[in-house]
Amino acid sequence: MGIHVVQALQKTPLKGDGELVIIDGGTCPDIFHLLPESIDKLIVVDAVKGGSEPGSIYRFTPTDVAFSKGTITSVHQLGLVEGLKMMEYAEVNPKAIVIIGVEPKEIGWGLEISPELQEKVPQIIDLVKEEIGSTAKLTL
Repeated sequence: MGIHVVQALQKTPLKGDGELVIIDGGTCPDIFHLLPESIDKLIVVDAVKGGSEPGSIYRFTPTDVAFSKGTITSVHQLGLVEGLKMMEYAEVNPKAIVIIGVEPKEIGWGLEISPELQEKVPQIIDLVKEEIGSTAKLTL
């Protein structure tokens, strides 16, 4: 989901009071290496299984949810929670982290998204624009 929003944002004029960095993190568990040293706000856009109808949009921060701990047996299992923890260990500490998630119809291999999610991309872009607001240094 995130890659589709990033591609759309790269074609969209965005206004902010400072530096704006848009990164496609893909499934890279060590994405924090690509981040600037100083970040005011980190916005993450991705599919989120929250139990609602496909296309439902969520906005939350890491402190809003209880992330479950499990055994990781492969780097392919690393996700957002682990990436955020690695950022802490690497002392990359955005002042604010916002997660915009969209309930997927299904999660599988491939880059295509369902029509339910595709129609939500403009709404997600609007949410990202609201989040940008007057943030000085933002990374998406």
